[in-house]
Amino acid sequence: MHQFPHTRLRRSRMSSFARTILQENWLTPQDFIYPVFILPGQDRREPIPNMPGIERVSLDLLIDAAKHWHRLGIQALNLYPCIDPALKSDDCQEAYNPNGLAQTAIRALKDALPGLGLISDVALDPFSSHGHDGVIDGKGRVLNDETLEILAKQALSHAAAGADIVAPSDMMDGRIGIIRKALESDGFTDTLILSYTAKYASHYYAPFRTALGSSGNLGKKDKSSYQMNPANRQEALLEAEQDIQEGADILMVKPAGHYVDIIHQLSQAYPIPVFAFQVSGEYAMQKMAIEQGILPPEIVMESLLCIKRAGARAIHSYYAIELAESLSH
Repeated sequence: MHQFPHTRLRRSRMSSFARTILQENWLTPQDFIYPVFILPGQDRREPIPNMPGIERVSLDLLIDAAKHWHRLGIQALNLYPCIDPALKSDDCQEAYNPNGLAQTAIRALKDALPGLGLISDVALDPFSSHGHDGVIDGKGRVLNDETLEILAKQALSHAAAGADIVAPSDMMDGRIGIIRKALESDGFTDTLILSYTAKYASHYYAPFRTALGSSGNLGKKDKSSYQMNPANRQEALLEAEQDIQEGADILMVKPAGHYVDIIHQLSQAYPIPVFAFQVSGEYAMQKMAIEQGILPPEIVMESLLCIKRAGARAIHSYYAIELAESLSH
């Protein structure tokens, strides 16, 4: 008879209670940040065709929904304004309008729900006539330093409106430093900066760009001159080191599911928190596969557990509300 060693690893998997007790990572509603798309006007909601179950909503409807989400345990929202196309311009002035859609939404949500965390996206693609995250020259090149000045104004306008966290997602060099300096100079010393440190030039963003209304402006152009090459890993360390030195409080990896090695690498290399963004394409693929019976619904929990296991402290996910509902029961 074959003699086994003393340790049989299957012993810990044989019963449900043992698997539960010995589970190393868990998800709770507090782990999720919910991205929301905001429309101007009142009593408006628009389904997003390539993101089943996700809608753009006007601020009045968002406030009512956010009260319920907060009761479920959702701690923060990530806000994306879908502005009137007529307000988009080459110089992106609407980005720092103190009475713009994003700024108005931050104030209203803070008034209604002071304890709900608000993360504001700092980038110019929702406001640009060309769909890029920065201003461009006559040849269509995205200008780094000229963009920084606008990003600093945008971040300040969000902080003044009451944003808890400003989240530069543009991937311009030096933007954390100039935003931190602007915040400190204007007295916003408590405003956190969530830096999209490792934002890859991914095709998984396609549904998001349609939802935001920037895909038509961007056309066939891409963002590979400023977002990271999906083939690169060490470059993420350089980005993180720079962001931390410039004053970032939290690092972000985006997308999440296919970049868990980057999440793990950054979470192991640096003591500050690492967040991850399960992006629109990841959501849409899973949602459509579930609806067509190709994958079981449990794939959602599995995918998010893997992201947390890799080292993410919090996860931006369009599944946040759906999972918070189920986890709260």
